[in-house]
Amino acid sequence: MMATLEIRDLVVSVEGQIILNGINLCVHSGETHAIMGPNGTGKSTLAQIVMGHPKYRVESGDMLLNGESILAMPVDERSRKGLFLAMQNPIEVPGVTNFDFVRSAVASRLEKGNHLRIGKFILQFEDTAKKLDMGTNLAHRYLNQGFSGGEKKRNEILQMALIKPSIAFLDEIDSGLDVDALKIVGENVTRMKSDHLGLILITHYQRLLDYIVPDFVHIMIKGNIVRSGGKDLIEKIDHEGYDWLKNELGIDELEERKPQVSIGICAQGAPRREGI
Repeated sequence: MMATLEIRDLVVSVEGQIILNGINLCVHSGETHAIMGPNGTGKSTLAQIVMGHPKYRVESGDMLLNGESILAMPVDERSRKGLFLAMQNPIEVPGVTNFDFVRSAVASRLEKGNHLRIGKFILQFEDTAKKLDMGTNLAHRYLNQGFSGGEKKRNEILQMALIKPSIAFLDEIDSGLDVDALKIVGENVTRMKSDHLGLILITHYQRLLDYIVPDFVHIMIKGNIVRSGGKDLIEKIDHEGYDWLKNELGIDELEERKPQVSIGICAQGAPRREGI
């Protein structure tokens, strides 16, 4: 099924401070977008807001998935509608095995009356784990408990491969990965590309984009997308960094200090907005 995520003039605050200031972005399934920028410019914040982090307040604007506003939807409903976030810092969940977690997530997305075929799903899980070099006992390990940083990131990609979302944010999935692990992640994500998946890659560096080639590149500065283009933007950033934007935008600093908000174990509700 084709999908479209549209973000319209989105203004968001946390603890009374505006952190996203009029974001506009449209992502269709079959497209790969990269959002780049220095630290503290709102890239990860945007992904968390789309997924429904409750600490953020939507002041104005809208977010639509397939033409339907998701502002009032709780996190689990957004997920069942097809949204997915591979987190920058995946949490550990003692007592819940990787297999049970992913099985429950996949089963919750089935249409009423359909049932998960466990035998087939076990084979899919094992095959995906093998492609990600995750080891033979992954299914029985507790979710991310005792995992290295690289294992946690690869586990996020395993979940995405099995859940099969229609729109997926990968939030700095390259951080903490060595060259070999980055290659494995990049090749597996590229293998998932299809007309039924829209990808939004959040990263600081070109190295991830050497493996997962984007169709569109956006630069975010101070809570807004200030430049959009193609691979030429990646090359310019790689050679010149982001300082060239200071002159073009007429600003002294590229970053802003923002309150630190943890994504937590599981957000309990949608971003708040007046009248919702």
